[in-house]
Amino acid sequence: MALLGVNIDHVATVREARKTNEPDPVWAASLAEIGGADGITLHLREDRRHVKERDLHLLRQTVTVKLNLELACDPGVLTIAEQTQPHQATLVPERREEITTEGGLDAAGQRQRVGDAIKQLQDAGIVVSLFLDPDIKQIEAAAELGAQAVELHTGAYAEASVGFRADAELQTLLAASQAVRDAGLTLHAGHGLTYRNVKPVAAIPDMCELNIGHSIISRAIMVGLERAVRDMKRLIG
Repeated sequence: MALLGVNIDHVATVREARKTNEPDPVWAASLAEIGGADGITLHLREDRRHVKERDLHLLRQTVTVKLNLELACDPGVLTIAEQTQPHQATLVPERREEITTEGGLDAAGQRQRVGDAIKQLQDAGIVVSLFLDPDIKQIEAAAELGAQAVELHTGAYAEASVGFRADAELQTLLAASQAVRDAGLTLHAGHGLTYRNVKPVAAIPDMCELNIGHSIISRAIMVGLERAVRDMKRLIG
């Protein structure tokens, strides 16, 4: 059964809408754990638009499950990761103008930069995953650069929703998943997954981890975070 990493970025987004101290993503992480989360994911962006360094430091002290830090190949944020030592670091692309991550990291086209970031994190004892489009070339580059895991970007599948196009995007994910396994890397997936579309992705052979945020936090506004996490765990299982 795939493990569930709950992304708490959107809790911090609501907090920053008023520049106040609530809702607290640290508290949200505790509730997610009670609900059955296997990991907590957060993205420390260069512009600190939602998650702050304070959140990361407190979560490192309080989270009892896997802590997965998403970050760009930015020297400043890489240094913070070294100092904080999350269990896992997931390297992602980042643009100031984007609302959310728009695609996978270009590991094949930025080998030096990505490779240096991987080495820096691994030298600090941190497991490294790369957030990649389901592209065989990118997966091969991840293996060559020494990453330990690949998180497949499921955005195209999620946007396809239903019908022939969704089936085609799922087949693309299946082929990419096989490539990840063949490369000896751990298989993760995430982005745009919801209560309606998660089951086929969770059923992909050897799927180790799904990272889901927006859909869970959206449901939590209506039913509470513990129940929202339990509901997603039940679907994955």
